[in-house]
Amino acid sequence: MQEIRVFDGEKLRASLFNAGAERLFVTFRQRVAVAGEFEARGPVKNMTRHGYAHLHIQPRKNDWYVNSETQALSRSLKDLTKGYKDVSAMGFSMGGYGALRFSSALRLNRLIAVSPQYTIAQGVVPHDRRRKEAAAFDEALGDLVSFGRHGVRGVVLFDPFRKMDLNHALYIQAVFPDLQLCRLSCGGHPASQVIREGGSFWDLQSMLHTGPLAAARVLGLHRERRRRSQTYWQRLARVARQCGRPQLGAAADARLERLAADQENGQ
Repeated sequence: MQEIRVFDGEKLRASLFNAGAERLFVTFRQRVAVAGEFEARGPVKNMTRHGYAHLHIQPRKNDWYVNSETQALSRSLKDLTKGYKDVSAMGFSMGGYGALRFSSALRLNRLIAVSPQYTIAQGVVPHDRRRKEAAAFDEALGDLVSFGRHGVRGVVLFDPFRKMDLNHALYIQAVFPDLQLCRLSCGGHPASQVIREGGSFWDLQSMLHTGPLAAARVLGLHRERRRRSQTYWQRLARVARQCGRPQLGAAADARLERLAADQENGQ
């Protein structure tokens, strides 16, 4: 499928696939361990085959999409989205922040934000210990109150046992009241890890067009997948002991042993 570079800067890039569709699905690059280059990216085929154009936005560095090209990209997105009757998005961590930052420019209708950040500006969100990137962050240019589409609907997924992610989610909902908070216990960061371990992201993506996009539906998927998720039971055992609940920790260990035995027996 042909890639169309709708924005091709030195610091930010936006690639469009299946441009002629009526609806647009947008994804954002999350923070990477080694930054400095754009990624080669194809379309999300699960969405394009269901009648969506796919737009992927990425920064060259881990600058949280806030740099000297941010405003130019916003103008480009405003022009681009005039041609689509519906725009939805999904973003993880830094990508979730990017979706919120450009939500107004994108005319975003629905969003799945997985463990997103409200800001990385120093001293704003409690327990946020990002320092290296925060030092260069332009708080005004990255302000979600100024640049977000406050009526966007959807869900914010986060693990409530990760205090920093919980705090970011609460700040986000204060600015975007139509985003429902979805607490995926022991989901990790990003909080969709248990869901992904038991299947694929299509189960989440499909909620953007089949409806309803509701916290209860995502939580139900998490609960279904966690029953056979070793990741979930390992985290639950650790959290239970940290919270002074050794019996729950022992029960989680026992469940983990049964899952390991089932896997060994090919069940």
